[in-house]
Amino acid sequence: MPQSTHVHAAELHNLAAHAHAKAAASHSENDHLSAHELSAQAFEKSREAHQHSQNLAHQERLAEASKP
Repeated sequence: MPQSTHVHAAELHNLAAHAHAKAAASHSENDHLSAHELSAQAFEKSREAHQHSQNLAHQERLAEASKP
């Protein structure tokens, strides 16, 4: 697999982590509406990162299985 696919997966995971940190900061500032919205964004980023990683792993398994 090209390195760029792994870099992209790492970037997605970093975006999710950043969104979770922003949500936690808003929550600690008692800004619960923003925290809820940021938590929803964090969840979506986490889901995207997980899906991308799953797809990447599947592609790598297929590539390994097709080798002689």
